[in-house]
Amino acid sequence: MSATLLKIHPETPSFHKIEKAVEVLKRGGIIIYPTDTVYGIGCDLNNRKAAERLCQIIGIKPGKMNLSFICSDLSNVSEYARTISNPVFKAIKKAVPGPYTFILRANSKVPKIFGTNKKSVGIRIPNNNIPRQIVEELGHPIISASLKNRTQFEEYLSDPELIFDEFRHIVDLVIDGGAGGIQPSTVIDFTDDDWVLVREGAGNPSLFY
Repeated sequence: MSATLLKIHPETPSFHKIEKAVEVLKRGGIIIYPTDTVYGIGCDLNNRKAAERLCQIIGIKPGKMNLSFICSDLSNVSEYARTISNPVFKAIKKAVPGPYTFILRANSKVPKIFGTNKKSVGIRIPNNNIPRQIVEELGHPIISASLKNRTQFEEYLSDPELIFDEFRHIVDLVIDGGAGGIQPSTVIDFTDDDWVLVREGAGNPSLFY
């Protein structure tokens, strides 16, 4: 197996190229894609075999993976998270699209792709047109994880050509959307009405005070 390297303009993605990425996901493929922070690696939310393969690639046991979804907009949030309070909704709305991952209480629609009930789900609406348009065309979110160097797990990879060299025989598609960041998203826990800063990253936590 050898991946394809697909260049897509981050601001004005070609619909034809977005369709190619979606086709890979629908076939159960694993893709690497840019976000507004670090590059991500992901698969179709509804494909259990792809999700298990994703876990194998990133070195996490399926039952231990904390689910994080790339969403196209806030409508996806209401599909997979339990009802959230108006203040929480306003706080999220103010910050998206942007470099944030929001941990919310999962509802019954979150697929039991790993055979376990997940009580929480991470929601990500990045300020990058490529992943958002992929999700929009696919029709539902993709499972996402931050891409890290396979030999040095603390190091995020930012050069698409280096990413392709390292993962070309492991994944099905690498999207070159330009240089990525080296700082991950800020993670905010909203499972209770009071927010908790889990990880300070590229975002600005002061937005939520």
